[in-house]
Amino acid sequence: MPVTDEARRDEAPPLYGRTVAVVHAAWHSCGSYQVNCSQIAAYKALGARTISVAMMDVLSPPPPDGGRWPGYLAASSDIGADARYLCFAGPSALWTSGLLKDGWWPLVHGDQATWLVELAERVAVPRALAQEGVDLVHANHFFTMPLAMRLGKGGAPAPIVLETQDIQARQFVLRNQSGFFLPPHVGYDEMLAVELAWTGKADLCAHLNEAEARDFEELLPHSRHALIYPAVACAPLAENPRDIVIVASDNYANFASLAWFLKEVLPRAPQVPVAIYGNIDAGVKSRDKALYDANAGLFRGRVADIGAVYRAAGAILLPTTEGHGLSIKAVEALSSGAPLIATSLAFRGMGVDPAVLDNVSLCEDAESFSAAMMRRRAMLQSGEAPPAREDAPTRRLYDEKFSSAAYARRLARATAPLLRD
Repeated sequence: MPVTDEARRDEAPPLYGRTVAVVHAAWHSCGSYQVNCSQIAAYKALGARTISVAMMDVLSPPPPDGGRWPGYLAASSDIGADARYLCFAGPSALWTSGLLKDGWWPLVHGDQATWLVELAERVAVPRALAQEGVDLVHANHFFTMPLAMRLGKGGAPAPIVLETQDIQARQFVLRNQSGFFLPPHVGYDEMLAVELAWTGKADLCAHLNEAEARDFEELLPHSRHALIYPAVACAPLAENPRDIVIVASDNYANFASLAWFLKEVLPRAPQVPVAIYGNIDAGVKSRDKALYDANAGLFRGRVADIGAVYRAAGAILLPTTEGHGLSIKAVEALSSGAPLIATSLAFRGMGVDPAVLDNVSLCEDAESFSAAMMRRRAMLQSGEAPPAREDAPTRRLYDEKFSSAAYARRLARATAPLLRD
């Protein structure tokens, strides 16, 4: 009996024949980049053709050779999209488009929310991207909305899922602590108002963790919301435990947390060798050169094979003292099954009590953190540290909440009502 077209459609993945544009900042080597990669992988698993639309968040010369583009392209070759578009606003936009008054002047007073929105308003859409028939846009961070709203099909804008990735006004306030701005200073409430105005334009607001979902549901009660835990690439099991490591990307919250660790925790356990991986080394060096110089031997920088780091992890340290939203690096650490020494803040937004995870040592002060490190070091030296198992409590938590299959199913359910026939 011949198979009908209707039967083929019923058997196809739910987004077969659709084109999904994932719009995101042109960032790499950070948690947000990993989220973007997992979004693209999930939509591909659902049968969609995927487009990466990377927006540079500063004034930029053209890609591929200008400004930050070479570094971004070199570090994002694994993004996995079927097509990639690079979008930017050039420096001339300051003088030719009103950006100097509308964006830069607010920025010198600390208003990063307005600056990013005004910049995105002036980002050019490449001709080939404008000709793509986009059925659905999955945008990341409110400030990409002015770009996301210009994508669509047949002259009509595509429906937009906006993944908020925390209240960004909080991140801006943290970032402003290390900068110089002119009075009157723009604060949290003013930047939050800008953020909410653009977030409310999305057809669906997707949130990465429970606290974030509650906050946005209260702030935007008339919008549609969905709690969709992200998929995070699974790290290899810690099968050869010997090293005590920290993995961190360069942002202010990670810098503040690592500074606490280096100043308060590590001096209490000087005999414990710690290796620090990721581009956080650049952040420490630029923000506190003396602190970097005093601990330069600990930094390993960004490595090509982070999996090798996890395979050799005898303990992963999460000395989190600052930060909002779900920690992608913490989820990655969970998946390795390695013992974790962590503050409770590292588990924010996961909807779990970390005290029930028996391969996690919770430490809220420098004394208990350093003591846990020394105990773990002694166990590693004695040969009593077994390799991680597939059924390690942290690995089970990862499988249940953050696997790619679970993420794809949640995305399919959330986006189905938005797609046109």
